[in-house]
Amino acid sequence: MEALAMHISNGIINGPVAALFAAFALMVLTLCVLRARRDLDDRLAPMAGLVAAFIFAVQMLNFPILTAGVSGHLLGGALAALLVGPWVGALCVAVVLVVQALVFGDGGVAMLGLNITNMAILGTAVAYLLIALLLRVLPRTPAGLGATAFVAALVSVVVAAQGFVLQYWLGGTTDLGGNLTGLAGTMAGAHLLIGIGEGLITATTVLTVAKVRPDLVYALRARKPATPAPVVPVAGGAR
Repeated sequence: MEALAMHISNGIINGPVAALFAAFALMVLTLCVLRARRDLDDRLAPMAGLVAAFIFAVQMLNFPILTAGVSGHLLGGALAALLVGPWVGALCVAVVLVVQALVFGDGGVAMLGLNITNMAILGTAVAYLLIALLLRVLPRTPAGLGATAFVAALVSVVVAAQGFVLQYWLGGTTDLGGNLTGLAGTMAGAHLLIGIGEGLITATTVLTVAKVRPDLVYALRARKPATPAPVVPVAGGAR
């Protein structure tokens, strides 16, 4: 089997499981498109493009984990969730994965549903849930925001890696050596180290943006209160 530059290569997971996750990914991304339309504005739209470009660049940093076509790298889900929110963030990561698979051959095209589920959906969702929780209990200071970014990035990377373990358990076709518990431990250990690096990069990037333009950090933007309906005067006065 060819060595893989990134992600899960073709043949690691069987066809039925790959098809199941492809359908799941398509369904969730459709929901993301519908919800993202509510969030996109003059600030978020250009930021989404910058986030996607940045994630594409950091995902080029690749670390081989297993000899049978599985590798680890920075994901960017937490960074996307912090800067553009969970819905747009998941779409940014998904677009990067599609381009990498179709244009650069990074990851099997047949495995796109699996990779999108792990990195774009699971990683971003876990990151945003942690962000929402931590920003409620930590002070909204540079230290609090940095800690939030670091923890969210670290945990999301490890959880996304365990998504692969679940997929392999459901339909793995290649002997990756050892039992499922050993595979989970290997993936967790390697991605814990990767997560530390991603946490530092995410925290540094978000703090830099927040220092210059805090309004561009989605996680810090206050939700707008509902605008009351205008009162229309009735001709002749009230009766």
